[in-house]
Amino acid sequence: MNTLVMNELDIGPEDISAVEDAARRFIQSEVKPHLDAWEEAGEFPRNLYQRAADMGWLAMGYPEQFGGTPAPWALRNAMTIALARTGGSGGLMASLFSHNIGLPPVVRHGSLALQQKVIPDVLAGRKIAALAITEPSGGTDVSALKTTARLEGDEYVVDGEKVFITSGVRADWLTVAVRTDLKNKGPMGISMLMVPGDAVGLSRHPLKKMGWLCSDTAQIRFDGVRVPASNLVGEEGSGFKIILTNFNGERLSMAAMALGFSECCYDEALSWAQQRKTFGAALVDHQVIRHKLMDMKMRIESTRAWLNAVSARADAGDRGDKAAKGAEWVAQVCLLKNHATQTMQYCADQGVQILGGMGFMRGTACERIYREVKVMMIGGGAEEIMKELASRQLNV
Repeated sequence: MNTLVMNELDIGPEDISAVEDAARRFIQSEVKPHLDAWEEAGEFPRNLYQRAADMGWLAMGYPEQFGGTPAPWALRNAMTIALARTGGSGGLMASLFSHNIGLPPVVRHGSLALQQKVIPDVLAGRKIAALAITEPSGGTDVSALKTTARLEGDEYVVDGEKVFITSGVRADWLTVAVRTDLKNKGPMGISMLMVPGDAVGLSRHPLKKMGWLCSDTAQIRFDGVRVPASNLVGEEGSGFKIILTNFNGERLSMAAMALGFSECCYDEALSWAQQRKTFGAALVDHQVIRHKLMDMKMRIESTRAWLNAVSARADAGDRGDKAAKGAEWVAQVCLLKNHATQTMQYCADQGVQILGGMGFMRGTACERIYREVKVMMIGGGAEEIMKELASRQLNV
């Protein structure tokens, strides 16, 4: 597959179709036969990272010098949507691709030595990377984080706690937001630090959740964890800006995931409606059911069009770093993320309604996605935060 995406400028419809087809086949052969068991176990096998890496999924969008495969958002979205639509598991997607929020700060701001130490093994599926920002006391209020990293000689000593960390239990690398300026309680005192998962003084505990059952989600404590000063990402005090920039890509990816899950609900509901007989006719023969399906389709297609438009701007270089034009793009990403997750919520709700009693049963995609909707609407920035950020970017 890598040969399809060596040059971002040469991507065509046939490449996108090939990626979508490969994603569907991967889910059908590697995931679907085992997904229910993984959900019950609360995790999926670690070797799935290697299998995804062999397909080129983990490396997509990263620099070739680290084993990556350059790819525009159009291609990355196609992969994400197809995997989500066919698999219908947010837990799988969240953990399998947790490096997509953990690695970008290192790619953009890490030293070459740090990049070479961290990135290649993750893209090859040999190591797992995670992002650790959220804290029990702060949530979305990143600027108020309390985890500290004080410099002692050529090491940082990290103390504090993180929570709701995807891939947090078994991550080999944690990209951690820390407060390096202990006198500065605001955003300028924050830095980013790469912490090895096997560091002494680091403890991790799995969390039980409503959804994303097969995703590894952790609460993490740092008790005097010593990290080489060379593991600092960028400069001291630049962490808050790095975090804000990182959110843009995360939210765009979440919009693509939400679209895929919405389509998954539509596909299952349509298939059920075509097969299920009520009052002597298939469910789909009833006007009220057809209208539910069309309401789902209407929201799906509007989300797709918006995602394509925002992604095209990102591929053209409009990614939030160009004054007024960039600010408007950031607003679009925020609002798109809200719209996409609301579409997912609507489609999951209607899918369960169409499936009736079966929609309440474990094992259906609609039931699983119904439970996973809220984490999509909260993660990466809650709806309320997205609206406020968008209004500020637009000077409303």
